[in-house]
Amino acid sequence: MTDKLTLTPRERALECARLALDKKALDVKILEIGRLSSIADYLVLASGRSDRQAQAIADSVKKGLKKYGKAIDIEGLKEGNWIVIDYGDVLVHIFQEEIRHYYDLDGLWSAAPQEEIPDAYLWEGKEGTPA
Repeated sequence: MTDKLTLTPRERALECARLALDKKALDVKILEIGRLSSIADYLVLASGRSDRQAQAIADSVKKGLKKYGKAIDIEGLKEGNWIVIDYGDVLVHIFQEEIRHYYDLDGLWSAAPQEEIPDAYLWEGKEGTPA
């Protein structure tokens, strides 16, 4: 018997996005790639303004999902330029903005349907508005 909570791939992707947005990640996208590739069901893309912010976003995702099980692998955390967190069914890519633009995973996966992120998770454009 296991005490670990479980998430569907979609729920895991949404939770990754929420945790990234908690650390003010920029341009967060969830792409449903399961029909296009066997590498994962979803990609979560997010940007940070610096290596420290990218690392903070990755730590938020990693710690927030710990109760659902550990990541299979994490690459790039020390450098903070492009961090990949692999959950098997969900791949999280956290970039510094210029690196995200250069490698253009958004364009590479443009045929993938984009999952809508609930408004309650979003912070961009809401600064200064009353809660």
